[in-house]
Formats: sequence, structure tokens, C-alpha cells
Amino acid sequence: MTNYTLEEKNSFTVVGFGTELKSHYTDFAGIMKEKSEFWNEVQQDGTLDTLKSVASNDYLFIVNEAVNNKMMHYAGVMTDKTLPEVTRVIQFPKAEYIVVKGEGQSTEELANTLTGMAFGQVLPEVTDVAYVGGPNTAVIMGEREGSLYGEMWIPVVRK
Repeated sequence: MTNYTLEEKNSFTVVGFGTELKSHYTDFAGIMKEKSEFWNEVQQDGTLDTLKSVASNDYLFIVNEAVNNKMMHYAGVMTDKTLPEVTRVIQFPKAEYIVVKGEGQSTEELANTLTGMAFGQVLPEVTDVAYVGGPNTAVIMGEREGSLYGEMWIPVVRK
């Protein structure tokens, strides 16, 4: 099983720009294509730079959330500032979180790796906690020795 920890986190807010993922939730290739197109767009059109300019730390949040029965995907930052053009202000609850650590060569690769490990390996095997929905996020924390490193944060409840 992939290594993970359970950590208590205080509530926090992420502001982000997002897109609705229209592929069926089991169409992984379709979802990956949509996410890739979204990331190419926010990197090229300056959206990511705009977000980083108001961030309260160096972390980049890649958030997945179900909103009104739609799968949403966001690029976001933790901040107490507002941007009029943000798509969503995402509230993360004070809760216990499954935390999975990883590395990748790009933001997209790291987010996909963390998501795959957390949802494909950790969550199916844990027995004492459960993910009951709400936003989850891959957090890109920095770079070392040519690779990006970060964590997946998934809020859980005790069974």
C-alpha cells in the first residue's frame, strides 16, 4: 500500500479558477485530456500568474470538487484576498485528512500521480476512515533536485 498519514488540519480557504469536467467520471482518458487542456490554458493566459500574485504562501492547489452534480477542477491558491474574476472560493473543513506525499516532473504529472495513489491505492485499502465527499486537493509545495514535490489532502471521517 502507498504510504500515507492522517493529519488534523484547520479549515482553510482556496480561491481558484476552474472548469467543469464533462467526461463521464469513469472516462479517465477523457478527464485527463480535459485537465491537461485546462492546465495548458491557465499557464498560457496568465491565470496562474494572477493567482500566485495574491497567494499567502508558495503552494499551488489543484482542487477537485463536486458542485451541483458537476465535476469541477480548479487551479487555486490559499489567500485572504479576493479577485473579482475567480471562479470559486473553496472552503476546506477543519477535519482529519489523508495525506499522501509524492514527486513529479510537472504540476500536472504530480497532481495526477498523487490523485492516482490516493484514490486508487490508499482509499480502497483504509478501514478506519472514509472519504464522504467535499473538496480534495493536490498541493504542489515546491521543487528540489529538479522535481516538484507535494501532497494530496483528502478530508475523511472516522468509521
